[in-house]
Formats: sequence, structure tokens, C-alpha cells
Amino acid sequence: MAEKILIIAVQRQTDDDLHFHYSMEEIKSLSKTARGEVVDVITQKRNQPHPATYLGKGKIEEIDLIIESEEIDLIIANDELSASQMRNLQNRTGVSVIDRSQLILDIFASRATSNEGKLQVELAQYQYLLPRLHGQGLALSRLAGGIGTRGPGETKLESDRRHINRRINEIKRRLQTVVNQREQYRKRRRLNHTFNIAIVGYTNAGKSTLFNRLTDSDSFEEDQLFATLDPMSRKLKLPSGLSAIITDTVGFMQDLPTELIAAFKSTLEEVSEADLIFHVVDASHPDHDQQQATVLELLEELNADHIPMLTIYNKRDQIEGDFIPMLKPSIVVSALVESDRQDILVETERLIKKIWRKYQITLPADQGKILQQYKQHSLMISEVFLEEQQAYQIEGYLPEDHPLIR
Repeated sequence: MAEKILIIAVQRQTDDDLHFHYSMEEIKSLSKTARGEVVDVITQKRNQPHPATYLGKGKIEEIDLIIESEEIDLIIANDELSASQMRNLQNRTGVSVIDRSQLILDIFASRATSNEGKLQVELAQYQYLLPRLHGQGLALSRLAGGIGTRGPGETKLESDRRHINRRINEIKRRLQTVVNQREQYRKRRRLNHTFNIAIVGYTNAGKSTLFNRLTDSDSFEEDQLFATLDPMSRKLKLPSGLSAIITDTVGFMQDLPTELIAAFKSTLEEVSEADLIFHVVDASHPDHDQQQATVLELLEELNADHIPMLTIYNKRDQIEGDFIPMLKPSIVVSALVESDRQDILVETERLIKKIWRKYQITLPADQGKILQQYKQHSLMISEVFLEEQQAYQIEGYLPEDHPLIR
């Protein structure tokens, strides 16, 4: 049975009304994704959240009435709470309280399927909890289980700092092995001069749908937040015959817990190692401008903002009214339409031509193996067999540092 949730939020005077509205819609969606039922919402306009109880005295009295009448199981705050705010709210209301960061971490814990994903989430949860330990014997998990207790919280967490610190160090050691393996894969791809594309975007923008349709894969796709957690890479053949590796990544979101970004650093490094980024934006979302700005900020944090990027405005079939793309180069598509996906690949090749260096060479007919290398590694635009010379004249584009450049 779904837990009954009361959402609480402070709207600061500097907060734009529309942006605050979409932030509230987002936390409702997050609560639903965590398999909870949002029964009511309490908001308050303040300069700053109350330092002790997040909301003011009058609003807490309102909360007490709602808890009693609706039998609320859980309160979720739309901001990150301090340890004292959380403790005071729990003591005052008698109901478990978690914040936005814990909710996101909980969803990640329920989504993680690979060993690496599980370790990364557990690390993020411990790092989030560590500075919030306060007083002897503080119970950090709800004994009955539920939202906010998945991952390490599935068993009652120890409040002993030394225990948690030891576990953090152990996870970091185990993750380092995975990091080293990832680096080996990336090194191999660099040695093979494989062209790498990373798909990024706000959560639920349609990244996995596009990835699956482009590569005939079956990564998890669902109309819900953070459907994809573990990155997946597949081969992609462009119209010219050029082979690329394309990687689907975890969705971004505003106010992602910093612990989560730190824990997923090795996974997100796939983005910073890419040759080209596909930035997928849900063009039908009313707040898509803010969503794409959030993604650009996170790319900057990852030192990936210098990488060439194609912005793919997705879900054009759901756009109401006129749509003006704000980022360039860009393309407006529906990932479900075959011709639109082909347009993405054509636009990708147009971008590659701008990045790479043009070549034109003549290869003797007996050098078929080298000809194949050009077909696989370069963006070939012309291949003519010269009868008199018994040779191939080929033309195309290659990276500046590629060994095939003559």
C-alpha cells in the first residue's frame, strides 16, 4: 500500500512563481516515482526557511491537523533540511520527515541494478547522512521501512561515525576498481580512435527512448523520473558508414544532491570523455528552458562544457503552439519517428565535418584493408574507382590526430 505523503515547501521572495510551481510538480512526480501517494501540500512564503523548523509555527499547526485527518505516513520537504530542522519537525509532528535529497537518493537506490550503481548510491547515502548524525543513538532509518530507507537504510543504520566512515572507505576502494576498469575501456576506445557520443538531458526527456531506437537496444524506458541509472553503451553506424559508440547516461535534475554527483563521478566521466554530446530536451515541457539550463550547469561542473553538442528538442508531437529553439546547433524531433532519427544522424555528420579535417587521397586497388579502415574510422563522402590507375580516390573527414591522416 502506498505511503501517504504530505509535501512541505518554502517559497522565498526571490523565487519566481512559475519556477516554484514547476519545482512543486517535480517533487510530486518524484514522490510518485518512489511509490508514494501525495495527499496534500503545504507551502509558505518566507524570506528564508525557519532555521529550527523550516516552516513557521502557524503552518506547523496546519500540518498537525492534516496529519490527524489524513493519517499521513511521511512528510517530504522540497529543500534540503539541516539535521536540527529534520529532528525538530519529527519531534513536533510525530511523523517521519525526509527532504528532497533523501527522496532522490531513495529513488536511485530502488533503480540501481548493477553492482557499481548500488555501491555509488550507497556511498552517496552515507555521505549525505554523515554530517547529519547528531547525538547518541539517533535512528537514521524508519523501523517500518518505506520511502527514504532503501539502500543502506534497508537495515537500521548505525549512528557510529567510525562505522560509517569505515564503510565509506571500503566502498570507495571497491569503486576504484570499477573506475580503473572504465579507464581501461576508455583508453582502448581512444587507441582505436572510436568516435564517442554521450546522450545527456534532464530526467524524463526521452534519452533512453532515443538510445533504444537508434541502436535497437532494450535499455529501460518509462515515463517516470530517473528511469535509467546504469549507463549503457552500444555501437551506432552513421549514414556514411562511420562507426561510433553511443552511451546513455543518468538523467540530470535541478538541486541534485552534491553527494550523488560526487558518487557518480566515474559514470559521469563517460560524458567528459565524449567527442560529441547529444543534449536531449523535452520540448513539450513548459519549463524546458530551466531544464536545459540545469543540464548546461552540470556539464560545466563535469568540465564537459567545451565538447561539441547537438541539442535534440524531443517530443515535437506534444508541443503546443510555436516553438523556438534557444540552443544552436539543434534539431526538433520525435524520437519515435524513424525519419526524425535519420535527420539526427545526418545532422550529426554535418557537425562532425565542422570538427574534423578534410582529406583526399588515392589508394592502390590492392590496399583494400586500408580502404576498409577509412570506411570505418572516417566520415567518407566520396569513393571513386579510377580504371586507368587501378586505384580508389576517396574523400572524407578525419580527426586531426588520427593516424590515417597523411
